[in-house]
Amino acid sequence: MQKTKITKTKTKTMLKDTKNQQVHIPVLLSNVLAVLEPKEGESYLDLTAGYGGHAEAILQLTKNPKEAVLVDRDQTAVEELKKKFSDQGVEIIKSDFYSTSKKLVSESRQFDMILADLGVSSPHLNIASRGFSLRQDGPLDMRMDQEQTLTARTIVNSYSESDLANLIKQYGEDPKYRQIARQIVRNRPVNTTSELANIVASVWPGYHKVHPATRTFQALRIAVNGELEQLSDSLPLWVKLLAPGGRLTVISFHSLEDRAVKHFFRDHGGNTYDSSLRLITKRPATGDKQELVFNPRARSAKLRAVAKIKINRKGNAHANSGKKQLPIL
Repeated sequence: MQKTKITKTKTKTMLKDTKNQQVHIPVLLSNVLAVLEPKEGESYLDLTAGYGGHAEAILQLTKNPKEAVLVDRDQTAVEELKKKFSDQGVEIIKSDFYSTSKKLVSESRQFDMILADLGVSSPHLNIASRGFSLRQDGPLDMRMDQEQTLTARTIVNSYSESDLANLIKQYGEDPKYRQIARQIVRNRPVNTTSELANIVASVWPGYHKVHPATRTFQALRIAVNGELEQLSDSLPLWVKLLAPGGRLTVISFHSLEDRAVKHFFRDHGGNTYDSSLRLITKRPATGDKQELVFNPRARSAKLRAVAKIKINRKGNAHANSGKKQLPIL
């Protein structure tokens, strides 16, 4: 199989939330365009559309907005998507990606391109009132869907010490999970992000290049939003939603997500007889130096992609329905 070199564009799509004056830059955009290879007339499903940066670039190439579905569970993001795309005939759904995936599978829908950009967006981190950032004081919230009841404050102030410790160990992979849980319980009630950050920092005295509360905040965010469970339950559905020859791209931001995607793609892709997918990315694609300058969020981003194998009438497998060879990263 010939290896195709990827030519990255210098696209810098930015969307501003005028209410909060936040700028959103779609992460790894040039990589996304390289592996999805959008073509005119193709259909597109964006399961974490956010503020529409990836969708905007892709729809400019497909010129087929009526065959595009954009999904997000954040009400603020959905409002921005409607402002940007609703007059183009794009279908916009406010829901989590697992619920939407189940619904689309039940409707026998399929798409040429599927994108899932996991994790939080820059506006989430930059708006203190959302409670995601440990560097800005705000309420302990961390809900991606503002309509759900479970918040980080509920977990921090009501879970037992052992449950907190297990959560920080499992989702944050912090070696001092027991000490952190103990300090949290001792200092209850904890109501703000700065309070929690200071409590965790007390367990890790001294200078640290990365804030010592980062892993605890990650653990709480994952637990509040059910991120890993949704991902593992959704991956098999995304394969069903792929049209033959379709491409699926997943961007993750921490090792737990990337590990789940890597193992699923490995188990269902490759050159074995019963493979349903072909790996597009042998190794995860990451941001280059140029992107990291204007989009620091890309520093931890990893992109993996697969194509759905199509069986032709002669029984031969093709992952791209006779189109030109997809790039391999």
